Amino acid sequence: MVRDVGLAEDLAQDALVAALERWPQSGVPDNPGAWLMAAAKHRAIDHFRRNTRLERKHEELGREFEAKEMAVPDFDTALDDEVGDDLLRLVFISCHPVLSTEARVALTLRLLGGLTTEEIARAFLAPEPTIAQRIVRAKRTLAEKRVPFEVPRGAELAARLASVLEVIYLIFNEGYAATAGDDWMRPALCEDALRLGRILSGLAPREPEVHGLVALMEIQASRSRARVGPSGEPILLNDQNRAHWDQLLIRRGVAALERAEALDSVLGPYTLQAAIAACHARARTPAETDWAHIVTLYEALAQLVPSPVVELNRAVAVAMAFGPAAGLELVEGLASEPALQNYHLLPSVRGDFLVKLGRFEEARAEFERAAALTRNARERELLLDRARAHARGSTPAEPQ
Repeated sequence: MVRDVGLAEDLAQDALVAALERWPQSGVPDNPGAWLMAAAKHRAIDHFRRNTRLERKHEELGREFEAKEMAVPDFDTALDDEVGDDLLRLVFISCHPVLSTEARVALTLRLLGGLTTEEIARAFLAPEPTIAQRIVRAKRTLAEKRVPFEVPRGAELAARLASVLEVIYLIFNEGYAATAGDDWMRPALCEDALRLGRILSGLAPREPEVHGLVALMEIQASRSRARVGPSGEPILLNDQNRAHWDQLLIRRGVAALERAEALDSVLGPYTLQAAIAACHARARTPAETDWAHIVTLYEALAQLVPSPVVELNRAVAVAMAFGPAAGLELVEGLASEPALQNYHLLPSVRGDFLVKLGRFEEARAEFERAAALTRNARERELLLDRARAHARGSTPAEPQ
């Protein structure tokens, strides 16, 4: 309503601070959403009263707020509109074409995805100051262009779809393997991403990559219970009890994958990743995994979206299919990649291969290096355990 992302963020946070100060004494109001919106509205009006354009802005805001009727949305009605989910609507709004793709994704993840600037930087394999500057510039651009915050329609909505998919994908990834903190997973982020993906598949039923992303998230989420031990410790793919995989989510994921494949014979990046996940889901034991087919799928993925991370995952699959020496050769070729210099999975994967080749002292050093690079406490302890028991550390890194 104020046509300025930075100002809107400040007003919203001021309203939340006011609630934290007043509600403990006064109690939570019957309509908390309306209270917060009214508090933000009053702060917006106060802000524009201090502005030289007082009268015009005040009248403009007054008309808008009056027309909007500050109240909690009617959720039954919301289900019937074109988007039907407040968070998804805001994701589409923030992915405006006036911004570069990188800026859209970074801004949306920061404002709406629950990710910190540091987590976004890790997702992009970029320096944190670069991401911070990108977010600041994106807010400034939206304010300067006076972009209307409204739901896009038709062709404009379709044009933003790729950015929206990337946002949902990155939110899910952060939930599935947390960048930092004390927990291996952040389930709430996975649930948010899955909900958004399912809604989006209803909005764009003819878009194969939407179904491909949903398939990928459903199948990956099916492993959630098996990925964490009783004390919260990580359990990697080949060590998981597959009886704990959620078969309902697997069936839903495979069905979404089949819809994506039926819509387009040329598989997109999300559909290819879903096909890789499905190979794991169909294997009753690690030994039954069709690693040769996974290698083929990673080769196709590398053609579509060349990336050192994709190549690292391909190296894991090659090692499983054709032996650790073949995988190590590929990893050695990635050692000079600038984007992987501080990426903890590079030394972790190299350590796995070295253990299998009997080069235990080198493997220990790689696991220690990986532990020093990760910011996730659970993952660091896992890597240090493997460094201490390098002679037994034979579990490969989990391809994502």
